[in-house]
Amino acid sequence: MSTVSDGGKAATRERILEAAAQVFADSGYHGASVDDIAHASGGSKGGIYFHFPGKREIFFALVNRFADRLLSDAHESIESRSSGVEQAGAVIEATLQTFANHARLAKVLMAVGLGPSFDEPLLTLHDRFAALIRERLDAAVADGSIPPLDTTLASYAWMGALNEIILRWLYTGEPSPLTSAAPQLKSILLSSVGVRTAGTSSTGTETD
Repeated sequence: MSTVSDGGKAATRERILEAAAQVFADSGYHGASVDDIAHASGGSKGGIYFHFPGKREIFFALVNRFADRLLSDAHESIESRSSGVEQAGAVIEATLQTFANHARLAKVLMAVGLGPSFDEPLLTLHDRFAALIRERLDAAVADGSIPPLDTTLASYAWMGALNEIILRWLYTGEPSPLTSAAPQLKSILLSSVGVRTAGTSSTGTETD
């Protein structure tokens, strides 16, 4: 009996989160209300408060859910890749694909001007993802695919590049589709850590 009840609670929680993502995307975090979320979810305001203390906690739950999804997709993408470089490239591809699949939620999570109280969960998301990139770059250094470098610094540089590409896509629709940026972005970012691409010498100049 408790299994059915727990399943029902989980389903209701998911419905609330899906509704909240839509409301936040349409109205912005500060323009949205718990009443709006309740209406969009087909439930009551009291039902929202049964699952979440307030609007901020709903937002944090969305951050955590997206972080788990992003990391899960990235880990799945590297399972069949053997070298650190291949795995790092796969993370780039998986990141763009995950954001493309969840554009509505991505727009909410990447909104600016939410305020200092939102910095910590968003920074935690950034740190978790940067750690995944760093681990792949560490593996590439270990297997000799790239020269020794500050992989922590490189991982945050990669994060910055991905962030700007995704933000531009969210607000302009370009590149379309988002995943079309993957081949060139992979080439640029892998070159930045010392991977030699076809037609390029170790100094970065064109070869015949």
